[in-house]
Amino acid sequence: MSGTFITFEGIDGSGKSTQLRLLANYLKEVGCEVLLTREPGGTPVGVRLRGALLDAHEEVDPLTELLVFAADRAQHVRRVLRPAIAAGKVIISDRYADATVAYQGAGRGFSPELIVEIVQLATEGLKPDLTVLFDLSVEDSIARTSRRANAKNKGDRLDAEASDFHVRVRNAYLEIARLEPERVKVVETNRPVEETHQRVKQIVVPFLKSRGHLVEIEANHG
Repeated sequence: MSGTFITFEGIDGSGKSTQLRLLANYLKEVGCEVLLTREPGGTPVGVRLRGALLDAHEEVDPLTELLVFAADRAQHVRRVLRPAIAAGKVIISDRYADATVAYQGAGRGFSPELIVEIVQLATEGLKPDLTVLFDLSVEDSIARTSRRANAKNKGDRLDAEASDFHVRVRNAYLEIARLEPERVKVVETNRPVEETHQRVKQIVVPFLKSRGHLVEIEANHG
């Protein structure tokens, strides 16, 4: 059986990380082993790169940011994603290449041509089989990330960007979904967490069944 590569994407504060954990717990309950990973930080090298990239007190040039994210992704693809896919596993990643299109392309203003070249170099053409895009208004995103930063007494560098940056990022994500509707499924996250979780299951569970990763699920797991 071939592996299946699923990504969760969305602007900061969209709830994708929470939904990833909820879905993983559910899938484990129904007998589907899942490998959870993330970008940046899906490898030991990536963890160190993540600390530098997202440190709110670190000044990172936009080109440096683009190239370091690409370096993290190259390591992630070669050390984690391709081996897991070859082993027939279900992989769910918190962010992947769409994030570069949205954040460094639209957000930072790098040309689409450069972004395509950098993404291709890092991924060697590896694309997700399914992407769940968690959509949230920029106003709600800023409110959520502010509460998160206050709770932790810190925020990350991207959280601190001006609202117009996040507008560009959100619009880019929605454009990706418009161009690739078969791969990218949009889930609005201005609803209760459990309601969003049920919507995610409605998307992911039939998809995994169609690829042979799930047997019929008993009614009490519905």
